[in-house]
Amino acid sequence: MDLVSLRIITGDIARLVAFYEKATGVQAVWSTEDFAELTTPGATLAIGSTRTVPLFAPGSARPADNHSVIIEFLVDDVDRVHRNLTGVVADFVNEPTTMPWGNRSLLFRDPDGNLVNFFSPVTPAALAKFGR
Repeated sequence: MDLVSLRIITGDIARLVAFYEKATGVQAVWSTEDFAELTTPGATLAIGSTRTVPLFAPGSARPADNHSVIIEFLVDDVDRVHRNLTGVVADFVNEPTTMPWGNRSLLFRDPDGNLVNFFSPVTPAALAKFGR
């Protein structure tokens, strides 16, 4: 089994796709006006409008209501990314911080309030874990 995609449901797909394109530098591929994907080497971030929810099960997902998932991106230099995102991100939860498990992390909220972590491994164990 492979985890290939994470999907965010949003009430404003154009705004959220534009945010992730700017934050990640990855160009989204739009399948329809209600669904876009940003594909990285490790996985795909899919973004769907609320109009896609009934295709699965009406009422099964609510936009801007995540309080338990953190979307994580491995980046080369989290401090440089932080500088680049200043002015793009409205809500930084923390500045770049080295975590006990060896990653330097930058936590912020996307326009829908979802937590996003951009991180870089910095200790020998974390670097080895990510093949760096």
